[in-house]
Amino acid sequence: MTIKESQSYNVIGLMSGTSLDGVDIAFCRFKIDSNKWDYTIIYAETIPYQAVWKQRLLNLEKAETVAFQQTHVEYGLYLGQLVADFIKKYAIQVDFVSSHGHTIFHQPNKRFTVQVGAGNAIAAECRLPVVCDFRSLDVALGGQGAPLVPIGDKLLFGEYDFCLNLGGFANVSYQYNDERIAFDICPVNIVMNAVCQALGKEYDNGGELASKAIINQCLLDDLNKLAFYHYPLNSPKSLGKEWVLKNINPLLKKYPVNESTVLRTFCEHIAIQIAKALNGQPNGELLVTGGGVYNTFLIETIKKYVYHQLIIPDKNTIEFKEALIFAFLGVLRVRNENNCLKSVTGAKYDNCGGAVYSGKI
Repeated sequence: MTIKESQSYNVIGLMSGTSLDGVDIAFCRFKIDSNKWDYTIIYAETIPYQAVWKQRLLNLEKAETVAFQQTHVEYGLYLGQLVADFIKKYAIQVDFVSSHGHTIFHQPNKRFTVQVGAGNAIAAECRLPVVCDFRSLDVALGGQGAPLVPIGDKLLFGEYDFCLNLGGFANVSYQYNDERIAFDICPVNIVMNAVCQALGKEYDNGGELASKAIINQCLLDDLNKLAFYHYPLNSPKSLGKEWVLKNINPLLKKYPVNESTVLRTFCEHIAIQIAKALNGQPNGELLVTGGGVYNTFLIETIKKYVYHQLIIPDKNTIEFKEALIFAFLGVLRVRNENNCLKSVTGAKYDNCGGAVYSGKI
């Protein structure tokens, strides 16, 4: 039986978020029966970035062409080695690897998006078929190329009314007029972790720093006035690092306040924008995942503004839902089924994105 004909898939999903916490690796099993998908996260872990990789990826947008391409390949080899070590550690049999890569450029208005981590290099290093480059087809079709997780939200987490991810950015998906819609809401960890690093900390543990500070109302008002937040709700829209550099960083530099005040103000900003995006919908259950869930002060602040019931799932789902769904996107790709929805991205039509390396699939 070939992979395409199978009703069961053992897949490793790889995910690297914009906050540069590390590489999420999730070994997942997917089964389909009577057109209904079932999933299990069997093994999962996050491999923190060594300082050299963190700095290399952080500064890659400024690199010259040859250095950029070299990093693209070498990062792919690095991911492939992580996969090989993971397989050896857990003694598992894997059908293929599905990799998101690490986003360096995302400018859908200019019809391009770039995730480094060459699929051919991953395949060469771990000696398995690889599916990657999930965003570029949708962008070429006039879509945002993001968010990509909503098809997984729909098919794997459909029992929840809303699925909210608090990662580098906050994004949400839900059913609206018989269609799945999704959009980025605002930055989260990509900003707050950077602020913490100025204090020599990786992140604000539990929101401890933010909880002891006060809001800078002028900064909060300026953040909430940014044009992105006044685009029509429910419309395809996505955020990237470039947007943060252009719009958020200048505001943070404008006000001479300490880092704790920035964190407190930004938590309020996040909660306000999430409420603005969701409070117009009927009451429902809101599944919340991503690293931001562990910022208990942020969660409590969101609860003050959002009237939906927040559901905090198990640890594996919190931390590895995105890696799980990218593994699932790979499954849909090898089945030649749509894994990207026009109702989410604004593309010309639903599409099946992803480059495949190795003739084994």
